[in-house]
Amino acid sequence: MKHIGFIDYYIDEWHANNYPAWIRENITKKGWDWDISYVWAEIDNPNGLDTDSWCKKYNVERVDTIEELVEKSDFIMVLSPDNPENHERFSKLALMSGKPVYIDKTFSPDLASGVRMFKTAEQYNTPMFSSSALRFAEEFSLYPDSDVNHDSIEYIATMGPGYFDNYAVHQIEMIVSLMGVGAKRIKSLSSTNGRFLSIEYNDGRRASMLQIQDMPFQLSMQLKDGKGIFIKECSDTFPRLIDEIMDFFNTKEIPVAQEETLEIMAIIEAGNKALKNYDTWIDISHY
Repeated sequence: MKHIGFIDYYIDEWHANNYPAWIRENITKKGWDWDISYVWAEIDNPNGLDTDSWCKKYNVERVDTIEELVEKSDFIMVLSPDNPENHERFSKLALMSGKPVYIDKTFSPDLASGVRMFKTAEQYNTPMFSSSALRFAEEFSLYPDSDVNHDSIEYIATMGPGYFDNYAVHQIEMIVSLMGVGAKRIKSLSSTNGRFLSIEYNDGRRASMLQIQDMPFQLSMQLKDGKGIFIKECSDTFPRLIDEIMDFFNTKEIPVAQEETLEIMAIIEAGNKALKNYDTWIDISHY
């Protein structure tokens, strides 16, 4: 049997509570003798299940240290989805192991720490990737094609719910997955509760993201040939993400380019600055 290990800040959170069923369903369909076997969490959820209770509920063994988890696991998932400031610290030993590592959204709290994590993975020949589940929505599987690709898109507008700190990654992941890298600067025209940010690319293309509470994730594309495309829903995102992660563990083929992940982190970092400087262009850094 091959073993998957979860590293988390506290394990009783939405991702960790839903991933086991999706992972077990996926590996059963594939006929693989794998399971989620080990968990390490730094603290107990102060408002939920403690780690021992979670492990009993999901039939997973708790280990005492990250070192033990990395040693015993064949594949490693670093979760802590709402506390990315922990990712570099939590992933350090895993990224030195040579074993496939998936790091949950948001990959890093800033561009610099994201660059350091990729450098560690490269130094130790450790395959690693990170992504928002929105990249893998069924509707996006149609693109790119011969008519819709980085060069053919003039403008993208996305909409979705949540707050910038933990949900901006979803809309920006959609934008970068379709438009590629090359974002130059970002501006905020936001209100108190609704966030609107405009992104300008080096070649003149543009994108925008709008965060409004309780709205679905949607995306519109304006192509350079005049055609418009509206994606009204983003479906089957997490099961498709899990499928990508399991295939990555099996093949070690990385499904998301490092350059795109770091571009997303750079846009988020600049976006946070833009939100504090209304109607002011903020340059987007590049590593």
